[in-house]
Amino acid sequence: MPISIDEEIKGRFRNTYHKGLINLIYTAKQVSYKFVQSLKKHNITEQQYNVLRILRGFQAEGPLTIGFIKERMLDKHSDMSRIIDRLYEKGWVTREENPDDRRQKSIKITEKGLALLNEMYHCEKESDKLLSNLSPEEVAELNRLLDKIRMK
Repeated sequence: MPISIDEEIKGRFRNTYHKGLINLIYTAKQVSYKFVQSLKKHNITEQQYNVLRILRGFQAEGPLTIGFIKERMLDKHSDMSRIIDRLYEKGWVTREENPDDRRQKSIKITEKGLALLNEMYHCEKESDKLLSNLSPEEVAELNRLLDKIRMK
């Protein structure tokens, strides 16, 4: 039987909305922590991993700009220049100045970056297990409810 948020944090809540918010934050942090632990084994941060996945997903569209990548990030407040610098230092991306606008950089995933993502496929499979105590219908409902929360 699952442990309720009341029991988990031994807290009190003003009302069910407050309880729901605390439960959402607490659960998200727990799931995120477990995912980050699997990424650490590959010496990569959650933000770096997110950038590599974006680059792989839009690879057919050629080199991408930092702005394009940032729009698709899970964490919109990430310091993209610093993240790209770290990925570049590790050889996972290339970056080139745009000849038309030197302020723009064109970013592309390298073969080494693609190989890392392939090697990390088990991290993705492990992350699927983080919600495995829910049925596919419950996960669909969870997604619907989370989308609804963001509509506000």
